[in-house]
Order: sequence, then C-alpha cells, then structure tokens
Amino acid sequence: MSRRVLGIDPGTRSVGIGVVEARGSRLVPVAFEVIAPGRMGGDVPARLRTIHEGIREAIRRHAPDAVALEEAFYGKSVQSALRIGEGRGVAILAAALEGVPVHQYPPATIKKAVAGSGAAHKSQVNRMVRVLLGIAKEVPEDAADALAAAVCHLNRASLPGPP
Repeated sequence: MSRRVLGIDPGTRSVGIGVVEARGSRLVPVAFEVIAPGRMGGDVPARLRTIHEGIREAIRRHAPDAVALEEAFYGKSVQSALRIGEGRGVAILAAALEGVPVHQYPPATIKKAVAGSGAAHKSQVNRMVRVLLGIAKEVPEDAADALAAAVCHLNRASLPGPP
C-alpha cells in the first residue's frame, strides 16, 4: 500500500511544495516545485490568491492522502511572523477546501526527522532530503523544506499511535 503526502513550506513570497510517497519501506519523491508570486511583485492579497490557487492545483494534480507543514513559530520580526502566518492560513484553507487532512509539526521535529537534529541548518536539511529521497539534482531551499515536512509526516505516520 502506498501513502502520498504533500509537504508545504509556507510563506507569502515563495512557497515550497514537495510530494513524497511511501511504497512499502521506501520513500519516493514524486514532485517538488516553488510557487513564487513575490518575484512578480504585487500586493499581499494578490500573492495569497496565487499561492492558494497553486496549492489547490498541486493537491488536485498529485492527489495526496495528507498535507504536512510547519506549525506556527516566532520569526525574526513580528512582520515576518505575520506574513508566514498568512501563508500558513492560505495553505491550510486550500487543503481543507480539497478535503485533504492537514498535519502540522514544529520546525525542530521536521529537521530532526530528516537531519537527525532539531537545530539543523537549512543546507543540512536540503542535503539530507536529497540523500533520503535519492534526488541527484539541486532542490530549491523552499522545496527541500516542503519535502522534509512530507518525510516527517510519513515517518511519524508509520509509528504506532496517532501521527
């Protein structure tokens, strides 16, 4: 039996999407991408709409059994924390509208799931995601974080008890 999870690294300038499937004891990368409405400028509501549409399209295209993303955390500034919260809200709403359950994990839990340490740097997470999933090519940072969230959920879902 396979299980497919769509991981999301939320934001309002760029959003990482990563789809991972568990096939028996193997984790297989299905797809990864970055939705980057911030590079095109525009106001926050327009960017949030683009993100919402992009996530819903990814859910429709990949038909995941679940969505996984980071829980809210405190950013370097109140402004950045608010923006990340807006992006998280859009991601959660997109999954809810598509009828896909959402699972949220603390950033340290996601990092530990792939890199062995909750204090791992983004470059370590990226490298370990590539190793764990057998991805030879470069993975954009946001997409690697999304793949890490998916791997975290699949690893936790295979443990006894609720994920």
